Amino acid sequence: MNVLRLLLPFLAAVTMFASPAHAIIVLDFEGVNATYPSGHAFVQGFYNGGTSSDGTTGTNFGIGFTANAQAICLNTPGSFCSNTSRGGLGNPGSDKGALFFLSGSETFMNVAAGFDTGFSFFYTAIGQPGSVSVFDGLSGTGALLATLNLPTTLSSCDSSFGAGFCPFLASGIAFSGIAQSVSFAGSANQVVFDDITFGSVTPGELSPVPEPASLILFGTGLSGMALAAWRRRKQQQPS
Repeated sequence: MNVLRLLLPFLAAVTMFASPAHAIIVLDFEGVNATYPSGHAFVQGFYNGGTSSDGTTGTNFGIGFTANAQAICLNTPGSFCSNTSRGGLGNPGSDKGALFFLSGSETFMNVAAGFDTGFSFFYTAIGQPGSVSVFDGLSGTGALLATLNLPTTLSSCDSSFGAGFCPFLASGIAFSGIAQSVSFAGSANQVVFDDITFGSVTPGELSPVPEPASLILFGTGLSGMALAAWRRRKQQQPS
């Protein structure tokens, strides 16, 4: 019982750091395309323990995308591969890839484990508006939890970026309940999304969060410290 009492504060600390409420996850679509600058790879299982259509692998967040979701190659000064660019704004490590679709009127992001509260993102849509809708079932099934209409954006980047779809505008959506899927909608090839961010109202903002393996080591280390303290205390106590 004394050991358990000593361990409780440390276990609470591990739980706090492991809680999704404290984690910031950013899907920046960098590396989906095998090379840069190049064409447009399908996202597929890139963020779900699998690979993109180019055979690349990203962090396994347990987040999947439906078949028409692609990573568009973004222009940077001197490298031109599309009509879209971040225009030098935002995280400089997230300026080469973004999410779009070339077929259908929407693409879906699926989070099988579910998530709550809301998320943020950047988007550009200079000719046709878009929308984001949140559902409590996979691939747009179940109850609609929220919808956000996205107005068209300006096309005002410096000519060095060689892109009409530029820059991106920050936006976000809040909802109540547990969501399992998100529809990113609009006219095909007319709306692009980037830095889909969970855990921050400002898209693309990262803060250090321990990886699961680190959490296990952290917890084991704290448990060892607590056990050692208990043994020292026992040795100091009369028999």
